[in-house]
Amino acid sequence: MQVQHVLYVEDDPPSRQVMELLMRFEVHVPRLTIFEDSENFLARVKALPVKPDVVLLDIHVKPLDGFTMLSVLRENGYAETMIVALTASVMNDEVKRLETAGFNGVIAKPVNVDVFPKLWERIAQHEKVWGVV
Repeated sequence: MQVQHVLYVEDDPPSRQVMELLMRFEVHVPRLTIFEDSENFLARVKALPVKPDVVLLDIHVKPLDGFTMLSVLRENGYAETMIVALTASVMNDEVKRLETAGFNGVIAKPVNVDVFPKLWERIAQHEKVWGVV
């Protein structure tokens, strides 16, 4: 599957910059939308001109955290969409909580730029990834 549009919600400027570079120059996603916070989250998602194929959510965003954004998306037409958490909290119990909540995977922060392209290939194939390396 060729991913055409990715939505990334991240409040940390350096993390946004790294992901933007990876998306544009490593995995070549045609459209990347970045929200710097989760203010008016659902309205902003609905206002997107194209529905994202993949959503990447930082877990510790305000006012809605990643778990809340996941629930909002799943309840509003994103039941089958790949939604992956990005977090520095990747201990076994935390990863299990992400999986139980309904995420399709997790990528550890800071993002390992050497490993990310391989994880992305799996995400693009709609494969669950638990990339905590």
